[in-house]
Amino acid sequence: MSSIDLSGTFTLGDRTVKRLGYGAMQLAGAGVFGPPKNHGAALAVLREAVARGVNHIDTSDFYGPHVTNLLIREALAPYSDDLTIVTKIGARRGADGSWLPAFSPEALTEAVHDNLRNLGLDVLDVVNLRIMFDAHGTAEGSIEAPFTVLAELQRQGLVRHIGLSNVTPAQIEEARRIARIVCVQNQYNLAHRGDDALIDQLARDGIAYVPFFPLGGFNPLQSSTLSRVAQRLDATPMQVALAWLLGRAPNILLIPGTSSVAHLRENLAAAELELPEDALRELDGVAMAA
Repeated sequence: MSSIDLSGTFTLGDRTVKRLGYGAMQLAGAGVFGPPKNHGAALAVLREAVARGVNHIDTSDFYGPHVTNLLIREALAPYSDDLTIVTKIGARRGADGSWLPAFSPEALTEAVHDNLRNLGLDVLDVVNLRIMFDAHGTAEGSIEAPFTVLAELQRQGLVRHIGLSNVTPAQIEEARRIARIVCVQNQYNLAHRGDDALIDQLARDGIAYVPFFPLGGFNPLQSSTLSRVAQRLDATPMQVALAWLLGRAPNILLIPGTSSVAHLRENLAAAELELPEDALRELDGVAMAA
């Protein structure tokens, strides 16, 4: 048994994945734009992840663009039957590397076909619709039109399961009236716990919650608290942050990203870390730290 088996499993539709996966975003160049600094090292990270038991990889064709999907195909195709690749649509990259909304039916359809072609797949396991009404986070607004397009692509057999990214509870409910969703990707971590109630609701409904930026947006006081706990446990801050997330709710799936094999191994070792009660109490206070 590999160490990440200790994280347990959860279902994405008809797919069963280990709760500790891998996010491919950092394999692209600086600013998630252009090719990796070291092509061979990027392939090595992907192969090491799968060799260590990872069976859930998160990606998007707008990473690069096209870069991470082509790396995944080169490193891992033909794919093992138990590997689930989750991608997302709803954005495109400007020539300057900017992130631009791409919600038209034509753009969404093209994005699904780009993902299929660059990953070398006939059908995508899971596709998340990334909402970009606000550059800095979630924002209210109807998602019926773009989500209906994604649901139609699912009916055509190009996509097995669908999910959402960067969304509010109201948008999730709007989408669920149109089609079944299997996962939600939002920013959530020790310091940013606005989705606490949402996570528990999704858990009751059997829907996965996939937090991004596990160390994002910490202020210095919050970071120092996390570092202090990590030092006491002889662990890295990232390992502690990931272990806390694994313990937070059974439907949380983790996709920490890195372009380093050494950091990948450190992140996956978070599945072995048990947080004692005193550490949990201290960590639970991080969100309230000024």
